[in-house]
Amino acid sequence: MNKIKQVMDKLLEIICVVVFSSMVISTTYQVVVRYVFNSPSAYSETITKYLFVWLILYSAAYVFGKREHISIGVLKNKLKGKNQQVVEILIEFIIIIFAVVVMVYGGFNVASMNMLQYDSILGIPTGFAYSCIPISGILIIFYSVYNLSTLLKKN
Repeated sequence: MNKIKQVMDKLLEIICVVVFSSMVISTTYQVVVRYVFNSPSAYSETITKYLFVWLILYSAAYVFGKREHISIGVLKNKLKGKNQQVVEILIEFIIIIFAVVVMVYGGFNVASMNMLQYDSILGIPTGFAYSCIPISGILIIFYSVYNLSTLLKKN
């Protein structure tokens, strides 16, 4: 499972770098054509919006994998030993439930409902843009299961 996590980490790193670089290029293009040529591009603006959403969700999954996400550790930090481990396990289960219900199930429903609606600028199904929600949900579930297995091995 360690090897799979390392591959997932590397893959997400590459995806995030490519998406961010694409955003920079698209935004730079938008600024140049808007202010130099006085002819704004609707394509680059729309692409940048989609890329920004993808960057946020895939980066969130990556941060969950690194266990560097924002958490309120007031209760967890006051506990020691077994009690702290129980709270950490409970937190991972809550994350899994959220990811399954909201991100995977809800995200899949939203993405599939929007596959018949096309973006007016790009001409692609808007469900394509929403597809990153269930994908990042699956990645977060994988990382939470990995974290759970790590926590349970501490016994």
